[in-house]
Amino acid sequence: MSGEKNLRSLLDGLDPLVRPGRYVFSTIPAGELPAGAPVAASIREAEGLTVVLEQRDADAHGLAYDFVAGWITLRVHSALDAVGLTAAVAAALTRAGISANVLAGYYHDHVLVPVDRVEDAMAALRALSAVERNLA
Repeated sequence: MSGEKNLRSLLDGLDPLVRPGRYVFSTIPAGELPAGAPVAASIREAEGLTVVLEQRDADAHGLAYDFVAGWITLRVHSALDAVGLTAAVAAALTRAGISANVLAGYYHDHVLVPVDRVEDAMAALRALSAVERNLA
């Protein structure tokens, strides 16, 4: 099932949801992920494996991190080749002075923002979606 490609439809249907928890990015040498560490997302880079997991799990497994984030899922089903969604979301968060780290899944995009700015980010995303809804 392919996702939505039309930017107006994507923005209208953002439907952001905060995923419970506090998330961190950690990097480990390839093949050295501690057994039982519940990873929520990962990406292999030349320097090692970057993992995203809950802060409590990183602490329990002795993984270092320096950024604590809240996780927002954009519940609109976006196509992987949709154009402009990431840019529009990043621009809205930039206007609010909020950093954003975007992860793309098959069905949804996920935005990790500073944990103390989650509510501000949700307000910015809801406003972005409302503006699009009012233009339709």
